[in-house]
Order: sequence, then structure tokens, then C-alpha cells
Amino acid sequence: MNEPLAGRRVVITRAAQQAEPLAGLLRALGAEPMLVPLIEIVPPSDGGAELAAALGNLARYEWLVVTSPNGAAAVREALQGVPEADRPRLAAVGTATADALGAPADLVPAEQLAAALVDVFPSGTGSVLVAQAENAGPAVGAGIGAKGWRVDVVPAYRTVPAVPSAGVLLRVLSADAVLFASGSAVRAWTEVFGVETPAVTVAIGPATAKVASELGLKIDAIAADHSLEGLVSELLTQLGDCN
Repeated sequence: MNEPLAGRRVVITRAAQQAEPLAGLLRALGAEPMLVPLIEIVPPSDGGAELAAALGNLARYEWLVVTSPNGAAAVREALQGVPEADRPRLAAVGTATADALGAPADLVPAEQLAAALVDVFPSGTGSVLVAQAENAGPAVGAGIGAKGWRVDVVPAYRTVPAVPSAGVLLRVLSADAVLFASGSAVRAWTEVFGVETPAVTVAIGPATAKVASELGLKIDAIAADHSLEGLVSELLTQLGDCN
């Protein structure tokens, strides 16, 4: 069996409920995933009231836009309760986000970035619902609004720090690599570890790397394909260079 990452210890910083798909990809290559969730995904501060109200009135929207798998998961149940003919068109920032919707997406940019989604979003004059993280920036809503749409941006979830035990902390920095799949995970890392990292750090995309740069955290590589598979592919390249 080909296990190019055999014996390598790789830190996963994703929320506990999201870590297994990435851990599975690493195990298939022989790596030892170290699950160190530094963030938790929880309901927004209002308990989801604003999102529920918007989803209860989907008929007024021409488009529903989701910018992460977490946002997609938050709207999935509501979508399944609406006949396909009555649903708004669906836009997702990437393939993983589209898959989490549980319904076919009408628009997914070739490059899995929020900016790319805004670039390919059509112009129009109707209403658009954007479901995103409570602490996400205004870029998506503002970008779509600049194309003529009336945009409602609602919080679908929020991320909060999760601090691992002291014993785990001691093992983390001696691992071979750490993978960052979101800017919130980078922020949580710096709150716990400062700018210390294992030998190799890989970010899932430029937005995540930008957060790291702003916080003074080194990133050795950015995945060319901004997906979990792309993240692992770049890790293979980086650890191969370390041999």
C-alpha cells in the first residue's frame, strides 16, 4: 500500500464535528492526524432567529447565497422543506459548500473564493439572501449589492474558541505539519500558541493565508485547489520537499 505520509503527524484545527473528512484523507496516506479543534461552530448570537425568519420567507428571494459549508448546513433543512419549483436559485462559494446544501447549486465559481463568487454573480434588481458566519466581513453582500440586487445578509452560525488541554498543547508544536482550513482557526491558533507552529504550515486558500499574514503567522504554502483534497495535495508536496 502506498502511504507517502507514513509516520507523519499532522495537526487538524477544524471544529470537532468537521474534522473527520480531513482526518480520513490523511489516514489514507498513512499520516497520523492530530485532532486539535481550536474553534467550535455554534448558533449565532440571536439563536438563529434572523436566519429562521428569512428562511421562512424564501419566496421573496431570487437567490440564496452561502459562503461556507457551515452556512449551507444551516439552511439545508429549510431548503428541503420547499418544493424545488418554489426555491430561490442557489449560489455556493465552492463545491464542498454546494454539497452541504443538499440541493443542486445553480452557481459555483470555478475558483473557490468569495471574491470569485461575487465576480461571476449576475446583475439584477431582485432580492438576495446571503447566509454567512456572524463574524464574516461585508464583502460578499456588498459585492452582490453593487450589481443591483437588494441584499439581506443574515448570520447562520458563529465560531468560538475551543482551548485544548495542556497535554495536547505540548505535542502539537512537535508535529510535522499543521493545516488551516479557515481564518477563524488561524485566529484561534494565535490566541493559544502565538506565532509558534510545527515545521510546515499549509492554508486552504488565500483568504486564510491573509489572516495568518496579518497576525504574523508564517504560512509555507497555499493549496492551489481551495478544498480539503487540495489542502492535502499541497501538504504532500511540502512534506515531500522536507524529505
